[in-house]
Amino acid sequence: MNIHDRLLHIQTSVDCKQLEQILSRAAQAGRNSLFEHEAYAFLSALGSETVPRCTLLPAGGKPGDEQLQQFPGPSVVMKIVSPTIVHKTEVGGVCIVANDPDTIRSTWRRMLYEVPEKYKRLMESKELPVPESYQGLHGDPLFEAIAGDIQGVLLIEFMPPDSEAFGNELIVGLRQTREFGMMLSAGLGGTDTELYATFFRKNKAIVTAATQSISGVEFFKLFRQTVSYQKLIGLTRGQKRIVTDEQLVECFSAMIEVGNHFSSANKEALFHIGEFEVNPFAFTDFRMVPLDGLLHFSLPEQVAPERPVAKINNLLHPKSIGIIGVSCKRVNFGRVILRNILQAGFDPQQLLIIQPDEQSIDTIRCIPDLAALETPLDLLVVAVGSEHVPGLIDTVIETDCAKSVLLIPGGIGETEESRERAEKLRQAIHASRKNPSGGPIILGANSMGVISHPGRYDTWFLPEDKLAKQKQSGRQRIAFISQSGAFMGTRMSRFPDLNPEYLVSIGNQTDLTLGDFMEYFSTADNIDVIGVYAEGFNDLDGDVFSTAVREAVKAGKDVVFYKAGRTPEGQLATSGHTASLAGDYVVCEACLRQAGAVVAQTLDQFADLLNLAAQLNGVRVPGKRIAGFSSAGFEAVGLADYIHTDDYSMELAEFSEETVTTLSELMKANRLDKLVTVHNPLDINPGADDSVFAEVVRILAEDDAVDGVIAGLIPITPAMHSLADGSDAYREGIYHHISTLKHGLQKPLVLVVDGGSVFNPFVEDLEALGYPVFRSIDRAVMALALYVEARLDQQKKRG
Repeated sequence: MNIHDRLLHIQTSVDCKQLEQILSRAAQAGRNSLFEHEAYAFLSALGSETVPRCTLLPAGGKPGDEQLQQFPGPSVVMKIVSPTIVHKTEVGGVCIVANDPDTIRSTWRRMLYEVPEKYKRLMESKELPVPESYQGLHGDPLFEAIAGDIQGVLLIEFMPPDSEAFGNELIVGLRQTREFGMMLSAGLGGTDTELYATFFRKNKAIVTAATQSISGVEFFKLFRQTVSYQKLIGLTRGQKRIVTDEQLVECFSAMIEVGNHFSSANKEALFHIGEFEVNPFAFTDFRMVPLDGLLHFSLPEQVAPERPVAKINNLLHPKSIGIIGVSCKRVNFGRVILRNILQAGFDPQQLLIIQPDEQSIDTIRCIPDLAALETPLDLLVVAVGSEHVPGLIDTVIETDCAKSVLLIPGGIGETEESRERAEKLRQAIHASRKNPSGGPIILGANSMGVISHPGRYDTWFLPEDKLAKQKQSGRQRIAFISQSGAFMGTRMSRFPDLNPEYLVSIGNQTDLTLGDFMEYFSTADNIDVIGVYAEGFNDLDGDVFSTAVREAVKAGKDVVFYKAGRTPEGQLATSGHTASLAGDYVVCEACLRQAGAVVAQTLDQFADLLNLAAQLNGVRVPGKRIAGFSSAGFEAVGLADYIHTDDYSMELAEFSEETVTTLSELMKANRLDKLVTVHNPLDINPGADDSVFAEVVRILAEDDAVDGVIAGLIPITPAMHSLADGSDAYREGIYHHISTLKHGLQKPLVLVVDGGSVFNPFVEDLEALGYPVFRSIDRAVMALALYVEARLDQQKKRG
């Protein structure tokens, strides 16, 4: 059996019943965390082989010689035990001392007084945060409170590590995140873990993954990318292997099993682990030795009732629509929405306005109130002030008069004043789930609306003179979901070549969530690409979302994702915008990448990737060997510059001998051989004409050593016919040559047209042929590289 097979057959020995008993005893004592000796007991029940022996020396009394002489060796470790002192080293709460009773006793006495004094001093100088239980205390009262919380000193067997060199300690931890559930992390451990994570390249210090969607072996494959693994197996100078792969896989597998058992996603869990961290594991004679452990837990909380998400079909493909908030005297939001729905082709006979003062508006029949409805609506569009929304939703729920509701109004949850209104709305919606129908589904609030071309309606409140309507032809099999309506609108304005089937502005996620729509579109037969702009997920909805991404990827779809709120400042901004609580961006990015999404790093890159996915979703992506050429040296150099970043790693293809010969003959035939050296990337000189460009594309695409081609069409060169003036020269030039290549290409081809607005018609013509076109080489390389890596990862997931 080879090593890989051995890793796959590793068994864990987790005793979940014993783990529950340990947590239960702590809960009965009124605590939501474990002391370190309890954490060691927890690790033993988890299956850890080499948990240090320890004994608690309680505060008060006097430990006898027999109690102090339990452990072998010349030294022992002593650690302060307190529910409030997490980082013990900073306050002098960790000591290695001689293993004799007198030294241990004197150290025990000293620590019981010196530790609370130092902790008090550091809190008063604001060098350490003040726990809630100590808020408002100073001087002697603060010292007494700290000392009163100290349970004693833990005496621990000293197990000297094989190496104390940098990087030879490992941190492994579980953390319950609000959005994505339980996460496992592992990497460089010790007192400088946060520093490593900040300054090392992405995924080199710490790796993270959701426990529900990964196995121990799969997590181990991620961990192998880290500097920590390279150190532990002795790949650095002067080092030797100090741990086996089997030990690491067993550790990760056990942590995943524990994480899933005590996850908030497990409805049977007696307790939920908030955080469980071993930092560090040290290594002694091929034994993993936990030197410090902390664990915080809680009792399960009540979960929100499930939404009747099947009604999303009523929302996106309604047979009847009603609108509240249409003015008969002025063009307000409701009036604009009415006209947009009609212009999109919705049947006027199935459209109603709830307006007591009029018989009709713009030829559409009015009814006085919701009670006048003869049959329930598929979709009710609400465009009234936010103060009217809670009462209106109560009526909708009581009368069961609409299967879905679209809330346009803002001011529900974005401000402190409106949060109470938002909470009352959520409670009413949750209560409606007990109804036989499951109640209505609610989209919004603070939604710009929905454009559903298959549903033949448009509820955006933007006038056409500000945002042109999408072309009826050339519709792309894209669903575009955005938490920000303005982001969606500006992308459609700046990138008019985007032409999705659906555009859904979800707003505050008062009811329907990002995860709900991802689940819906992951199985939609008419959608190949799903683009998502997110500012934050509802509780555990990130986990639902990433699971749905996996299903979409398995079905052959591409998911393009951008997450706002990456920094503390950005997170603060999102919470004030769409009432979202932005989560840890590192966790979010890790979960979505591992699920198979293409994660954009910038706002413009999101649109680039969305367009790229629409053009290349059905094109085979064989590998990451890229060939590039241009008639400008700066583009050839730029391609090489952007072939590697922290987010991806492409390869410059090595041309086959046949390709080198064919390209050399082509250059010679066009008198370019004295000016062009054949290598990758290829600078073919400004003298190359339209036919040479097209022929180079064909030659590179036919090379089995090339997986994708980037072609820089410098439009300002005299030899290229790039002005779309309708002349014979233009129609028979580069446009014609590129169009004839389309059906013969079996690999991704990306074009770059770096020039001013005079070349916009040229770009539009190329895009109409079905080619991804970029306006700069860096954007082209980065977008293609991110897309290719995601596609290759998707292929692995599909087996």
